[in-house]
Amino acid sequence: MLVFWRDPLNRLTSDDLARQPRYTAVAIALHWLLALALLAIFGLGLYMAELPFSPVRLKLYNWHKWAGVSILLLSVARLAWRLTHRPPALPAAVTRAMPGWQMQAHHATHHLMYALFFIVPLLGWAYSSAAGFPIVLFGQIPLPDFVGADKALAATIKPLHELSAWALMMLAALHVAAALKHQWLDRDGLLLRMLPQRA
Repeated sequence: MLVFWRDPLNRLTSDDLARQPRYTAVAIALHWLLALALLAIFGLGLYMAELPFSPVRLKLYNWHKWAGVSILLLSVARLAWRLTHRPPALPAAVTRAMPGWQMQAHHATHHLMYALFFIVPLLGWAYSSAAGFPIVLFGQIPLPDFVGADKALAATIKPLHELSAWALMMLAALHVAAALKHQWLDRDGLLLRMLPQRA
């Protein structure tokens, strides 16, 4: 049976929570912008996949590809910021109270999510190239083909793109569940570190 830790952290005062180290404003903005973009592109992907072949479907596929390239660039910016700005360490009280498996899950989830931020759009780009449909960003900027046109390769890449997107969404759901657990069960204020600071 999995036992989640609760007390002694739920007695932290508002002053204690306010003194916890926080992410930078840029890190917070990149985090939420990427989160919203991922939800939007995943929903668009599910919707357009069920549409019959039509001009609307072609338009939505282009939007999906443009969004994927934008998310890739946003992921590069987020990773660059993280590498040059050390994120705040988990509060000592949190690390002492967390079971070892939770700490391992915490690190593994973050690393896998960062990897998938790049894997998912790159597989999408590769699929589009292999299928013979170059990406023209915003209808104005032609991007180089990621791979050469190859229908057999496209058929191999397409399910990998879909599976990796689902994996990213499942990890994101796990990430959200963990954040809500810290906020509502553990009451350790961990989620506040990634929320905009009130004036």
